[in-house]
Amino acid sequence: MPVDSVLKAKVNKALSDPVLRGALGKFGDEFPISRARVYEGIDFEELRTAIANAKKEVIEDFEALADQFEANLKKRGAIVHRAKDGNDVYRILKDIAKAHNAKVCVKSKSMVSEEIHLNEHLKDTMEMVETDLGEWIIQQVNEKPSHMVMPAIHLSKERCAEIFSQALGRKVEPDISQMVQLARQTLRNHFLNADIGLSGCNAAIAETGTMVMFTNEGNGRLTATMPPVHVFLVGYEKLLKNFKDLALLAKALPRSATAQALTSYVTLISGPVETLKDKVGPEVVHKELHVILVDNGRRELLTDPVFKEAGQCTRCASCLNVCPVYQLVGGHVFGHIYAGGIGSLLTGFFNSLKETDHVQEMCISCGRCAAFCPGKIDIPRLILEMRNRVRKEIPLPGMQNFIVNTLKRRGLFQFGLRQASWATALFAKEGKDGNKYIRSLPFGFNRLANWRSLPAFSSQPFRERIKTMKQEVVNKRGKVAFFGGCVIDYAYPEIGESLVRVLNREGYEVVYPDQTCCGAPAIYMGSMDVAREVAKQNINEFAKDEFDYIVSACPTCTVALKDQWVQVLKGTDSEAKAKQVSAKTLDFIKLVSNLRKEKGGALKETAATTHVATSQQINVTYHDSCHLNWDLGVKEEPREVLKAQSHINFIEMNESDRCCGFGGSYCIKLPEISQELLKRKLKNIEESKAQIVAVDCPGCLMNIRGGLDKQGSNVKALHTAQLLDGKY
Repeated sequence: MPVDSVLKAKVNKALSDPVLRGALGKFGDEFPISRARVYEGIDFEELRTAIANAKKEVIEDFEALADQFEANLKKRGAIVHRAKDGNDVYRILKDIAKAHNAKVCVKSKSMVSEEIHLNEHLKDTMEMVETDLGEWIIQQVNEKPSHMVMPAIHLSKERCAEIFSQALGRKVEPDISQMVQLARQTLRNHFLNADIGLSGCNAAIAETGTMVMFTNEGNGRLTATMPPVHVFLVGYEKLLKNFKDLALLAKALPRSATAQALTSYVTLISGPVETLKDKVGPEVVHKELHVILVDNGRRELLTDPVFKEAGQCTRCASCLNVCPVYQLVGGHVFGHIYAGGIGSLLTGFFNSLKETDHVQEMCISCGRCAAFCPGKIDIPRLILEMRNRVRKEIPLPGMQNFIVNTLKRRGLFQFGLRQASWATALFAKEGKDGNKYIRSLPFGFNRLANWRSLPAFSSQPFRERIKTMKQEVVNKRGKVAFFGGCVIDYAYPEIGESLVRVLNREGYEVVYPDQTCCGAPAIYMGSMDVAREVAKQNINEFAKDEFDYIVSACPTCTVALKDQWVQVLKGTDSEAKAKQVSAKTLDFIKLVSNLRKEKGGALKETAATTHVATSQQINVTYHDSCHLNWDLGVKEEPREVLKAQSHINFIEMNESDRCCGFGGSYCIKLPEISQELLKRKLKNIEESKAQIVAVDCPGCLMNIRGGLDKQGSNVKALHTAQLLDGKY
């Protein structure tokens, strides 16, 4: 599944850049800690729900609010323009410059101006000077921001000193305080001589016609007050109804953007400010204020029934700050103008689907960003929908397209999985943990196995093994339908066997309905139509009243059955059945936790719930599967269940909820990134000093177990079903 060679080259260059890795790595490690500290005492869920609701009200009525905003500005003497796209903005600004014979424009930070490449298009009209320190630095070397809030985060102080030296024509040492002072001195002359000041906007309050800027450097206020003409670029999504809603934004934006309680400057401008005529003399006059309301795809975004949710974005960039992929490669690789997960959505509307193709491919779908978003945007879900729209215009490459379409050909798909058992047997060797591994592959395929060992497929899949299993159900309480998933069925059937025994001891008979792939691979590759067909192939077997629960031991499959089947089958004859399946579906560890609590409110093992008998304790740590943790919200249950086992000494590893790098097809498309993510996970596992790392996702198990084998580790990786079954 190759990705574009240009993108691949950018990825490799970023991964081999120690300066980039150091800068992004340090910030990415420190941000969650600082953010948690600054949010202490604040109910983040309550706050972001309020922000999301306020933004939703704006989205539903943004045209009327834009009219109200414009009317209030005009009452105070401002001149308001509407710009359909970048060309309109260029024309408006050129007319303003011509009317005032403007030669110099100073700019405070504006992502809208970056989005439409304003500096490049106006450079022949007047000198465009960035005054945000980070923006000024990257302007000197003709780069674009690598982060929405911290545009030069990818540069070291040594590289910044080189840029200063070149720009100022003298040697500048890599001393941050000295460089800041030099920037002040250099930019002060530009402020004094500027004819036009241009600003971005963090919020636009309709009820008063007020523009709001959150800044840390003071350049925003100088840009707004020093030149005789001031221009605001305002996107429609920045509208707010009133000051009450601004209070919510002010509470969340600095905390989520830079882990500050509040930025150094919060500037509110409701009309032209008074200034001294020609900057000298006694006569007081009004500054000329222009406000340009910019569309450039925003109207389409805000009226799209699916993607209008992205209009709740506060531009805090916290989704970048916690993204494991962004932390490795930065915004020049994982981005176009807007970086990260939200960037792939905005790029699709503000630029084009073609330009967002490579951006959205970088997302590993770990789901971490959604948990930190103060606008409560389900970024991962929207990226999958964006990927689906991209694929309608830009089809998958040949091999990927073949694989995806094989999923809906049930017989061929199952035949291929069965043949994999004898094919992998040719390369399999036994590891020190007793499992069989493929440690190398011929030809170009070795890029998939040179950084982690791969599992050999079983000669007898679980769907055949369960037929011969004798189920000894203790005090029968009901029946559970098991959705195995491809990996458990063909690579790890022993996990399925353990699941059956554990649930038998909980009082449930386990049945294995006829089934095929859950459709997740198609969804994550952008083929919703294939996912719909696959869901239909499964739905009748699972939508039966005889099942008390439907369980999966693969969180990716659980998400498919619980959420994605409902989405892809919406509006079809199978929608009601999809909802029926959803209501009964639980992941294995969540079901075990629920059942044991039902027995008496405790998770302690009893003779009925375990057959493990040992006086020897084993040290166990736990890796949080991304889909289980971030999508399904199951985090404490695995820990509670494991800690309740008398033979387990539970150890919490560092960064337990950080992605292991598997990501399904992602580790095939971009193994370089997956490898780096896995390295970090393995380091944390080894440092925990645990004997066993427990996981609840067979994909994570494949990656982690394969990585441990490749480096010759003595740590074992087991599914929690195996641990609860005593298979340690």
